[in-house]
Amino acid sequence: MATSATLELPALVGGVQHFDVLIVGAGVSGIGAAWHVKNQSPDRSFVVLEDKAEFGGTWVTHRYPGARSDSDLYTYGYRFKPWVGPPIATSAEIRAYMGELIEESGLAGHIRYGHRIETASWSSAAKRWTVTGVAGDGAPFTISANFLWMCQGYYNHAKGHTPDWPGMAEYRGQIVHPQSWPEGLDYKGKSVIVIGSGATAATVIPAMAKEGAGHITMVQRTPTWFYPAPNVNEFVETLRALEVDDALVHDLARRKANYDQLVITRRCIEEPEAVKAELLEAVKAYLGPDYDVATHFTPNYRPWQQRVALIPDGDMLQTIAAGKASVVTDEIARFTPTGLLLKSGQALDADIIVTATGFDLCIDGGIRFSVDGLEKTLADSVTYRGMMFTGFPNLLWVMGYFRASWTLRVDLLGDLVMRLLNHMRAKCVSVVEVALRPEDHDMPLLDWISEENFNPNYLKRGMHLLPKRGDKPEWMHNQDYWSERDEIPAIDLDGAEFVYS
Repeated sequence: MATSATLELPALVGGVQHFDVLIVGAGVSGIGAAWHVKNQSPDRSFVVLEDKAEFGGTWVTHRYPGARSDSDLYTYGYRFKPWVGPPIATSAEIRAYMGELIEESGLAGHIRYGHRIETASWSSAAKRWTVTGVAGDGAPFTISANFLWMCQGYYNHAKGHTPDWPGMAEYRGQIVHPQSWPEGLDYKGKSVIVIGSGATAATVIPAMAKEGAGHITMVQRTPTWFYPAPNVNEFVETLRALEVDDALVHDLARRKANYDQLVITRRCIEEPEAVKAELLEAVKAYLGPDYDVATHFTPNYRPWQQRVALIPDGDMLQTIAAGKASVVTDEIARFTPTGLLLKSGQALDADIIVTATGFDLCIDGGIRFSVDGLEKTLADSVTYRGMMFTGFPNLLWVMGYFRASWTLRVDLLGDLVMRLLNHMRAKCVSVVEVALRPEDHDMPLLDWISEENFNPNYLKRGMHLLPKRGDKPEWMHNQDYWSERDEIPAIDLDGAEFVYS
């Protein structure tokens, strides 16, 4: 799996390395974006700048035990590269898949690792972005580009979110955040507390138990919706038994997975009580009729108002049923020298406490932006369909879906960017930006997304960092893949919201 290669030589503009397209990040979005440029517009020069020393993005950041996808790989995988493994894959399997794509598509020479971007400045006079930063060897770099494609994700990779509980400094054991998992952490035979109940907790608990941890206690303030299912796709296995070509299997599996997800998403809105009952029955099938599912596995919100965590083969529930793990639903009063004191008065002791408490938003990749010398943040703007922003020319940001696989939008936006750049070439223009139309100026400006639509804590904590949305389809990210798969390809690039020069 290549992580370095001979770099493509750029043009020089005013002594500065210059590209047609600069892609920020070599995670699943950035590698997908690079493929689209390479295959749909091979005459354009492009470069991918990656802060880390290797590709993979989130699959490099998260090295905790058992790290895996919580979306099926038929839809999380790219539409143009068949997935041939199990529906839910480990981080190593996903990185191997990405590495194959880099090798097969000749992308390695376009990627520069260890390049941390610090500033991005737009010049209307020069009609280009100029980025500056520091390379892995400490040397500064400057690169310019006509178009800036932000594929760095939406959270802070450097540090996870851990609340500041009283008494943390008094605790004599080890506190570990999954995003900063120490290499060689020894937890065999040790008692462990995992704070949190999302997909990360559901992953790390069975993995640690399997690798010899002592008893694990999951402490949650509120429950999460879980969906246990076998990590096998019978439809796919039947197609493979019939010796159907891998590419066709991938396409059919992708279509069926998207259809199934559409059905369940609509049911969560139209008949949430029925879906709740089905999810709880699936949990009870593992934990038995006497387990207190009402307290520990019944959230106070409808499914998919926050993300539903898929549990392959019900592994976390099997761990609980086997007595290797238990669940406590309570709030933390403080840390103690030996563990936690809960608000109910219950004390829990542990050798290691894992804070699976999420992450913090970082939608700009830590980059300081300016436009014609004036510093700007994305929060100063209004979003166009969750991808472009008023006041930011020649820039597009990839934000995936919460209720469908992230990569589905990578492919949709990849097609759009290529169509947009080709449209600009045909019009003999070099600049595009989105702007409110006359009929939009009295439009109310709202938070990025309503809590009724989607309300995880990381979004609520960081909503002030996100662009505003309007109350019209063009000025919001509706988070609905099943409408966007038709709407995005049909966008009128000569619509009044697009301003060219």
